[in-house]
Amino acid sequence: MLKKILVLCVMCLPVVVNVAAAADKNKKEEPIEHLTDEQIYDELKKLALVFEVSRENFVEEADERKMLEAAMNGMLSALDPHSSYLNKDDFKDFNDKSQGEFGGLGIQITSDRGAVRVISPIDDTPADRAGIKAGDYITHIDDEPVFDLTLNQAVKKMKGKPGTKVKLTIISGDNEPKTITLKRAIIKVKSVKFEGKQLADAETDAPKVGYIRISDFGATTAKDLRDAIKSLEKKKVVGYVLDVRNNPGGYLTAAIDVSDAFLDGGEIVSTRGKNKTDIDRSFAKPGDLTDGKPLVVLINHGSASASEIVAGAIQDNKRGIIMGSQSFGKGSVQQQKPLGDGTAIHITIARYYTPSGKSIQNTGITPDVEVLQSKVEVIEKRESTYSEASFRNSLKNEDAEKKAKSKEKTEKTDEEDESKLTDAEKDARDYQLQRAMEMVIAMSKMAEPVKKEEDKKD
Repeated sequence: MLKKILVLCVMCLPVVVNVAAAADKNKKEEPIEHLTDEQIYDELKKLALVFEVSRENFVEEADERKMLEAAMNGMLSALDPHSSYLNKDDFKDFNDKSQGEFGGLGIQITSDRGAVRVISPIDDTPADRAGIKAGDYITHIDDEPVFDLTLNQAVKKMKGKPGTKVKLTIISGDNEPKTITLKRAIIKVKSVKFEGKQLADAETDAPKVGYIRISDFGATTAKDLRDAIKSLEKKKVVGYVLDVRNNPGGYLTAAIDVSDAFLDGGEIVSTRGKNKTDIDRSFAKPGDLTDGKPLVVLINHGSASASEIVAGAIQDNKRGIIMGSQSFGKGSVQQQKPLGDGTAIHITIARYYTPSGKSIQNTGITPDVEVLQSKVEVIEKRESTYSEASFRNSLKNEDAEKKAKSKEKTEKTDEEDESKLTDAEKDARDYQLQRAMEMVIAMSKMAEPVKKEEDKKD
């Protein structure tokens, strides 16, 4: 009964992973030697003794609550990187995030060998606008190193009153560390955005593709998705691009409902607990809301957890094409268990598997078509080096000089400030999105003869 009441979640949660723990992963796992009840009781007495001796002998006045919370957090983080203790503030913050509005920078993070690693920035937030990317590392907050902080403590240092500023030191790839200053804001997460898009430089009457962006899987995501599809169907789109790049996860139930919207049947996901018989399977109900139109799901290294459930369900049911780069690889399910006093524990209760029975834990979803985000380089010059204009005494064009200056000014402006680009210009520069839309249009054209034949038979 308790399992039905509590919320299943697949978000990456803040915990501490030290270097020694990371090194232990490379060692061969040895069988667990379980303690007897008497041994457990002796260890608990030792724990109480450590608490008393530490409190009495520490050089400064000890904070008992801080000590006990750290002990509980340490106990849970020893299990895996996603189990943690939530004090009253943490529990409230978690629930605020689940409802789609909270204060901070708009960044999903996890712990990686003692450092703070970015899972993904949330769309249209201070972190996103500052150019923070999935896979970046945060080494300092307000010039203080994060290596001796729990992730909960790091999160609290980044939070604060909206309008105040915080300084982050970021390492991105092999680049030198850079320091950026962000202004805190109230983060309002709109998990679903949609639009009927055309390819860059397409003609006015070119086919439209239904573009749906899901930034996280929250309480209203499934409803918002259904509304989006209903609206896009009225625009006569030829197919869909479902964009879950840099989506760090969310509710398991939301991931199942999103997958169900595009499927007409078949398994979506299975979760398997400690016992071999503890298997829970979720299946799609009849009724594909898009009527089987071509579908491409965009993923990248920041697509984690619930995003991977959706991609795996679409891929294994051969409902659409998965495009982009390898996903994050989080294949475990957490359950929130309130302790009755405003606190709770978040604990990993199961692994999840794609319909084919594949676990993506630590490996991720491999795209059907790998398309790495790229910049298109023009290798053919717009104007030939040998033309009428190359002759020394050729007549000049009166408007050419004005056009050249105008073009130079526009190109310089675009290079200097990409934030001023229009949505259409941003789409044109999104290499993965353009390739996904091309794929949808190609699939729709291939499906046209088949549909005509079916119509004739009817």
